[in-house]
Amino acid sequence: MRTEQLEYIAAVTRLGSLRRAADELRLSQPALSETVRNLERELGVDLLERKRSGATMSGAGRELLPHIVSVLEAVDRLRAAAGEQHRISRTVRVGTVNAATVPLLIPVLREFRAGHPVTQVEVVGAQQTDIQRGLAEGGFDLGLVNHLEGDDVPAGMEGTELLRGRPVVCLRPDSPLAALRAITADDLLGVPLIAMRAGYVMHRYVHRLLAGRTAVFSYSTDGAEMGKLMVAEGLGATVLPDFSVAGDPLERSGTITYRPLAGETTRVLLVLQRRRAEPVPQAAQDLHTAFVRRARELARQ
Repeated sequence: MRTEQLEYIAAVTRLGSLRRAADELRLSQPALSETVRNLERELGVDLLERKRSGATMSGAGRELLPHIVSVLEAVDRLRAAAGEQHRISRTVRVGTVNAATVPLLIPVLREFRAGHPVTQVEVVGAQQTDIQRGLAEGGFDLGLVNHLEGDDVPAGMEGTELLRGRPVVCLRPDSPLAALRAITADDLLGVPLIAMRAGYVMHRYVHRLLAGRTAVFSYSTDGAEMGKLMVAEGLGATVLPDFSVAGDPLERSGTITYRPLAGETTRVLLVLQRRRAEPVPQAAQDLHTAFVRRARELARQ
């Protein structure tokens, strides 16, 4: 049994004539008639009553018509779902904590677009916890998150280290702290601090760095990009991984700068995460490969 046989029966029933159905389906009438007869032989019933005035559904056909309609509706739903799958496969969703946007993310997106001109990449800035939840639930294909060296990868995820850096203090060149070669935790107590909100690795790191000291947390924000803009506007200083600041347009223009933290050996890792052991759309796999390739180029530089 083939789907088109059921479609032909439905057309004959709707139009009341083999000839009209053949015209609409762009088939010859003998071919249509033979197709319907083949289905009747397979089912063992006469679906149509053929008269000179036209073909109508037989009593047995009327009993089977709801089942025929149900099958055709199910096929339509399958086709619609397949079309939606095709549409979704043309979109890759990346969650990011907005780290290394300029040296890593932007070049990767540019390269990926050249090879995948019809695939849309949706980049969503979010907290690390939200990114990992989105990965687990299928809302994201890939996630760019920060880890402190020694952090565990969440269960069900696999992570690829892309960049390894150190925490630095991001500040304006006219800040008193910019005159220092390296900045201590005590130095941070005397300036307004822009903190990352809870859920970001750098929020956890700064509180660990201060070790109970009372700092002036004037602002908190989501992600490095907004933190750098706030620093540029003179609202305070913030602590970020060096790969989030070095090469940024604001840093290249001299609007912001950065200094190392004295005596700090902590390393911050930028990790590309995805679900473990899941079938991966080819576009998402290609984007993952592009991230790894670009990260290796940065490491060589």
